[in-house]
Amino acid sequence: MGLMDDKVAIVTGAGRGIGRGEAIELAREGAAVVVGEVDEAAAQAVVDEIREAGGSATAGIGDCSDTDVAASLVQTAVEEFGHLDALVNNAGILRDRTLVKMTADEWDAVVAVHLRGHYAMTQAACAYWKDNSRPGHIVCTASTSGLLGNFGQSNYGAAKAGIATFSTIVALEMKRYDVTCNAIAPAARTRMTEGAYGEIERDESEFDFWHPDNVAPFVTYLCSDAASHISGKVFGVQGDAVEIYQPYTSVSFISNGGRRWEPSQFVSAAATLFDESGIAAEVENPMRRLRFSMTQRS
Repeated sequence: MGLMDDKVAIVTGAGRGIGRGEAIELAREGAAVVVGEVDEAAAQAVVDEIREAGGSATAGIGDCSDTDVAASLVQTAVEEFGHLDALVNNAGILRDRTLVKMTADEWDAVVAVHLRGHYAMTQAACAYWKDNSRPGHIVCTASTSGLLGNFGQSNYGAAKAGIATFSTIVALEMKRYDVTCNAIAPAARTRMTEGAYGEIERDESEFDFWHPDNVAPFVTYLCSDAASHISGKVFGVQGDAVEIYQPYTSVSFISNGGRRWEPSQFVSAAATLFDESGIAAEVENPMRRLRFSMTQRS
């Protein structure tokens, strides 16, 4: 018996990397899987791998940020396997560049695949669950670049920050329909990360902490009915570790005794916010706060 027996799941960007691992793990736990991909050959390779292992899968080809494609992926799940139970929004790209050098096309491409892709797929799946009075589970893919911020990734980070908030709002809106929505901020050795940071060192004799398949077990759990009580949360997932992120929380405040502030008052008063919170006023590298890091960052 698997956690996903008799369930049906869609995974976008499932031809390689983290998405491939998620699709295979969901199938291993009993789910029939729609392998969403723009690369037909990559999608078919994953489908074949799942079928050869005794699982059920079919390919869904197209750009998930296209609402027609998103609707077709949901339709494929229903027509091929009878229903839909889970959606994993994984598809993504990078176009890293500092803001002053970034082109509008580089900004638009990243936001489209990540943020619009999440919207299109989630909207289509939620409409299906609402209209058919069926429960469902959604896993969105955020990033520490969005939760913390990372140099050279204003497009990617902005999209990923949006996804984290999007996921929380979807969880609120879909609670009445028994649909859960959570987000993960995964870290793994993939074509995207090695393109950004170079080859990530690994010791072949030890547990491969940064292997992309390590993300899949927790995602599979979130897609299962065993996690029906969890929604609106953001998790960090890497190696053998899972962490939970706390949303933005007010940690210090100042007031002016019921009177409107004068700008000049903040010359001295603003310091209280930083002193009481322990937050530095000057710019910091937020990625240094990562509990687990693939590379050394100064």
